[in-house]
Amino acid sequence: MSGHSKWHNIKLRKGKQDAQRSNLFTKLAREIIIAARDGGGNPDANMRLRLAMQKAREKGMPQDTIKRAVQRGSGELEGAQYEDVVWEGYGPGGVAILVSCFTDNRNRTVAELRVIFSRNGGSLGESGSVAWIFDQKGMIAIDKTEIDEDKLMEIALDAGAEDIDSEGDIYEVTTAVSDFPQVRQALEDAKVKVIEAELAMIPKNTVSIQGKEASQVLRMMDQFDELDDVQQAYANFDIPEDELEALAG
Repeated sequence: MSGHSKWHNIKLRKGKQDAQRSNLFTKLAREIIIAARDGGGNPDANMRLRLAMQKAREKGMPQDTIKRAVQRGSGELEGAQYEDVVWEGYGPGGVAILVSCFTDNRNRTVAELRVIFSRNGGSLGESGSVAWIFDQKGMIAIDKTEIDEDKLMEIALDAGAEDIDSEGDIYEVTTAVSDFPQVRQALEDAKVKVIEAELAMIPKNTVSIQGKEASQVLRMMDQFDELDDVQQAYANFDIPEDELEALAG
């Protein structure tokens, strides 16, 4: 499991996203809007929309808010027009960073990102500079109290999962994008409660960092999360687990 995945799972355990519910709902609504705009408003025929709506419900977003987001995306309601843009850059120690954004003002967003990069010892890069380091995968996080590892492996691998990692008190199931829905469905059919399920950019290799560089990178990632325009930020850092736990706390 990459250091970035460890950091993400620590945040899940600490419930950071619930503490930022307003910001989270903004991000979820934009994901629904973009998905409905690009693939239509019928979740049965639009996997991305179906996944976005499911995640929004799991995070407690009201059904009326979800419905309005779908209608805005499909053109039934007026609203801001969002672009789906990915910026690339570098953090301290040569860490590669991808920042996926939904924005209605590209100039504003890139200016905010540039400030975060520069304040934390990083820099924006050219398009294509680090994207090649990442592959898109399905990621499903499960609390270890939910299921025995052998049973999880039986269910997930039979459904088409690529790998299962164990980290702290969480299992992380990795899938190909095309197999993600069926693996998640298999887990749901087996009554396994999922903490988090999403399509994510996973690094092919990692960069080891410690001390000041580690602190700067984690601060940078937190600041990206706090921007409404940022949907997800991904990085290929690897930080020793004890240091990561202390910094994430």
